[in-house]
Amino acid sequence: MIIIVDYGMGNLRSVQNKLKKIGCYSEISSDPKTIAKADKLILPGVGHFANAMNKLSELNLINALNKIVLIEKVPIMGICLGMQLMGKHSEEGLVKGLEWIDAKTVLFRIPDSEKYRLKIPHMGWNNIKVQSGSRLFKDIPVDAQFYFVHSYHYLVDSNNIITGITNYCYDFVSYFEKDNIFGTQFHPEKSQDIGMQLLSNFVNL
Repeated sequence: MIIIVDYGMGNLRSVQNKLKKIGCYSEISSDPKTIAKADKLILPGVGHFANAMNKLSELNLINALNKIVLIEKVPIMGICLGMQLMGKHSEEGLVKGLEWIDAKTVLFRIPDSEKYRLKIPHMGWNNIKVQSGSRLFKDIPVDAQFYFVHSYHYLVDSNNIITGITNYCYDFVSYFEKDNIFGTQFHPEKSQDIGMQLLSNFVNL
């Protein structure tokens, strides 16, 4: 059973509809007991980092997620804000994250000389340079493009995770995987057939 974690800040139905198109049943839930029974989890997210952490705390989801992800090693994929929440800290609200990943979330630093050309948020289609061996990028062409909408991005301090890099003024981490934990800064649920392939790869881990 795939559970899409509902903490009030995500494209829940969009993710669920994409999963349905690939023939995968999923449930949307904010119940810790339901989440504890998941075979796989998806942590979506759109919005403010500090508000998201507050919501997870109010719903008593942080301990439930820590147990199922860190102890039981159930696969989880974070999407956009959901990926950022997995890190240690964010400049957006200056608060701690779930601290699963040795990373922090920072605002794009666009030089004044580039602001006429590059806007924040980074919005639209872009490609990803993925290191070899990525499990979620199986059967995805190297020139595939995914859809992004974000103003903040990851800085990853650990070399022990496989990362995907995207360039927007400079290179930033747009994908990572570490053991059972996966993160996409882009939105697979908005990335048409390529996004469906990535979701299918996650479902079939």
